[in-house]
Amino acid sequence: MIVSSHWRGRRYAVLGLARTGAATVRALVAGGAQVVAWDSDPARREGFEGVEIAELDDVDFAGIDALVVSPGVPLNTHPLAAKARAGGVPITGDIELFAEARADLPPHKVVGITGTNGKSTTTALVTHILQTAGIPALMGGNIGLPILGQEPLPAGGVYVLELSSYQIDLTRTLDCDVAVLLNITPDHLDRYDGFDGYVASKARLFAMQSSRHEAVIGIGDAASASIARSLSARGEHLTKIAPGVCLDQSRWPSLKGPHNAQNALAAIAVVKALGVGERDIDRALETFTGLPHRMEKVRELAGVAYIDDSKATNPESTAPALGAFPRVHWIVGGRAKGDDLDACRPFFDHVVRAYTIGEAGPRFAAILKDAMPVDEAGTLAAAVAGAAREAKPGDTVLLSPAAASFDQFRDYEHRGQEFRDAVGALA
Repeated sequence: MIVSSHWRGRRYAVLGLARTGAATVRALVAGGAQVVAWDSDPARREGFEGVEIAELDDVDFAGIDALVVSPGVPLNTHPLAAKARAGGVPITGDIELFAEARADLPPHKVVGITGTNGKSTTTALVTHILQTAGIPALMGGNIGLPILGQEPLPAGGVYVLELSSYQIDLTRTLDCDVAVLLNITPDHLDRYDGFDGYVASKARLFAMQSSRHEAVIGIGDAASASIARSLSARGEHLTKIAPGVCLDQSRWPSLKGPHNAQNALAAIAVVKALGVGERDIDRALETFTGLPHRMEKVRELAGVAYIDDSKATNPESTAPALGAFPRVHWIVGGRAKGDDLDACRPFFDHVVRAYTIGEAGPRFAAILKDAMPVDEAGTLAAAVAGAAREAKPGDTVLLSPAAASFDQFRDYEHRGQEFRDAVGALA
């Protein structure tokens, strides 16, 4: 695991003992820290040595050096966050603890990747290119295993971190050797003082960076372009990724569609900044297998392709998926993050029929009915069955919900697996 001498003798309160919280507690203890921790789930409180388990509401924060929380804790509303602020106790997360541990690690570099959409694919692609080039690399942050629970890389390694806005909010000193912003569209606005607050959170990734380090920014939206302009003094240390660049993606089996062209361009800019050559880049793009639930082809049956894009939880992430296929049977719905599907509208002519599901089903059906045939399927199983009946050879059945999953499923992965199961059961 990754530990820091900075933690020795300090006292931390840790809220949440799921995967990341548990790894954080064990790393802090291994680093010589005193830890008091709590989770509302009794099962998660078991199995820790050298840790005080106690309700943090009852802990005197006067003796606490920092409160460590998961990114899921809403800093704007949670009472413990207010308690920490009132006591002058810093609120931090595992990414900031990793930043503190860097001085104790063998010489290395860090890539930080943020954006509303495309983070996971770009993070995985950068890691794959580096590993293909023989450079030790691992993923962490909002993807893969908790960063503190992984073994340190040897000298010359690269830590590739997917960073949500929530994780950036909990980080103060992460100086990325390469920082990436893919895009910004409205999302998670319940956690911020409007859209401007969300944009400011993303911009902090670059504010923490040394000016000599590399910045890669997609400029396809106004907010990201504005951040790029604010960094223009960096000159050759700033790479802008413009939208609509034509690329030959025919040799990249898992990087289809215009959004993946942008992800690929960002990844290429990152690894070139790290010294990777063209041959290794080309080889890696051709062998990249993609990530589950992100435009993942799960089956082809009777000439019909079935695509799992369950990770598309907002209209902006669904739009490129619709654009990637000429004849789509679109499964859409869940817990809506907004009131419209305007981002998808340019690709409505690709949709043969829509099948709406979940809480947003009736609202989405009302939006779509004047543009395409709509079945109010209600459930994912009914949508798959309906699409299978209607689809013809050459068509694509696409689960790209443009909404969150929490109305009917644990998370987007559960939703994607249910889609897989339903497709697998088709005769």
